[in-house]
This record gives sequence, C-alpha cells and structure tokens, in this order.
Amino acid sequence: MDHKFEWQEQRTTTPDGVYRTLRAAILDGTVPPGGQLREAHIATDLGISRSPLREALTKLEEEGLVVKIPYRGAFVVEVSAHEIAEIDSVRLLVEPYAAELSSESLRGSERPQLLQTVEDLRRAMEKDDIPASIDAHLRFHRLFYELSGHGVLQSLWNGWETKLRLYLSVDHRTYSDNPHQLVVEHERLATVALEGDTDSFRQELAAHFPMGLRAHRAD
Repeated sequence: MDHKFEWQEQRTTTPDGVYRTLRAAILDGTVPPGGQLREAHIATDLGISRSPLREALTKLEEEGLVVKIPYRGAFVVEVSAHEIAEIDSVRLLVEPYAAELSSESLRGSERPQLLQTVEDLRRAMEKDDIPASIDAHLRFHRLFYELSGHGVLQSLWNGWETKLRLYLSVDHRTYSDNPHQLVVEHERLATVALEGDTDSFRQELAAHFPMGLRAHRAD
C-alpha cells in the first residue's frame, strides 16, 4: 500500500522542499528500501506539479538514495545486510587508522565539532527524529576520515556513506526501546579517540557493529 506523503515543514513547492520531504520519508523508513516513489501519487498528496517533484527525485538519485528504472519509475535503493557486513569488516581495519591520523586535530581545534555530533545525536534520538539521528551518526564517523588528511581513506568513506545511510534508516529504529544506547556507544568512541587509544577505538568500534561482522564471518 502506498504511503500518504505529508509536508515535514511549512508547505513549499520548491524542489528543495519536496526533496527534504521525500528524503525524510526514505530515511525514517516510511518508504522502505525497494519501495516505489510514484510521481502521480506524491504530486497529489503534496499538491504540487510534476516539475519540482522530478527535480527532487533527480537530487535523490544523485545522492544515491533513489534509482530510476526506465518504464518503471523511481525506487528507493536496496542495501543488503551482506554489503553492510563487508563494509563494516573493512571499516574495522581502516577507521581506527583514520582516528589515529585525525587525533591531533580532534584534540585541538576540532574537538568541539566531535563532541557536538554526539550531542546532536543525543537530541535527535530523544526526539525520535530518525533522519536527524542518521545525519549526526554519519557525521561523527565521517569526521575521522575528513580530518585524517588521507585521500584514499576519504574516498573509501565517500563510497560507503549512501549505503550506510540507507542501512541506518532501518537500524536506528532498533534502538527505539533504548535510544540512549547508541549515544553511549558514540560517547565511548569519542573518549578513546580523544585519548589517542587506537586499540581501544578498534574494540569499541567492533562492539558498535558486531551483528554485521558476525554475518560476514559466517558467509
């Protein structure tokens, strides 16, 4: 059954406003991976023309959240648990290195930015704002790659981020009974990163996504 689309903010017919509404519907799981985004249905629900809607769908496609299939329409991209497990297995090897390379910056001028991402995550989880919590979650981990000064590490993260974003649209809802758990996990990661303890960072990271790693090792 098609979901009824509603504005997430004050109604605006601009492509950017439509984009934010559709993006929220994807990231909060309202439209699941593999779900179709029907132009006629969305245009009727939001009371808009097809032009800003098509621009919004193109932006979502460029972001990697949507795939357009000729003669069929636009669909939310599907990401398998196996893909995420493979990504996580590589992250466990390279993210501690990224954290090590970025440690000087994080202990200096970038420390407030790291701590702010944890606070943003806390607020989003408390409000059950899934899109905002995913943004904060990914921003936290992205910092290590961006501040590493290592081009290959940055490219790796850029290649993973969209798939991780789609996976987290499902995974974050599993924390609904204990939203503080995800925050605590990131507080621990931030603490060991600021201490420059690479081994402890690796251990905390492994605890952060153990199910994916177990699934990968079982294959």
